[in-house]
Amino acid sequence: SGNYYNQGEIRKKELEQSCCVLGIPASDVTVIDHRDLPDNPAVEWDTQLLATLVLKHIEAKNINLVVTFDAGGVSGHANHVSLHTAVRYSVCTLLWVPPWGCRVLVLESVNLFRKYISFLDVLISCLLPRDALFILTEEETEQAKRAMRCHRSQLLWFRQLYLLFSRYLVVNSLRLL
Repeated sequence: SGNYYNQGEIRKKELEQSCCVLGIPASDVTVIDHRDLPDNPAVEWDTQLLATLVLKHIEAKNINLVVTFDAGGVSGHANHVSLHTAVRYSVCTLLWVPPWGCRVLVLESVNLFRKYISFLDVLISCLLPRDALFILTEEETEQAKRAMRCHRSQLLWFRQLYLLFSRYLVVNSLRLL
């Protein structure tokens, strides 16, 4: 629930506002508040528990595409890495693959230089192998920034820099899991 620093209720509201900006209805947002899944950048979550919760949500919402972090978690956040591990476990161990109905794309983590060169990374990303490449229009980039700004409790100085320079607000390269 994003309760690191005891801000869970604030962060839930910020998530709802952010999803609204992105056109995601509140009925499609599920916030998991589980004592064994604390919001903590140093805590790895239980793979089987998380895989079970993710699969339950996918089945309940009839989801056919999941986009998740890669093994680097984009920022190295242990919770992000745990999510990748749980989804990978679901796909590889529980045989959660097409034609059962759901494909998985993982967002490529890039080095620090590429992470903060904004639109300049489009050229590099176009030259490198990947399964999918999303290049946002200027309007989509502005929409993504508006959505990020909804997370006021998390907009520390380094996230302000992220809003200005991150390639992830302009280009995202993904691989099929």
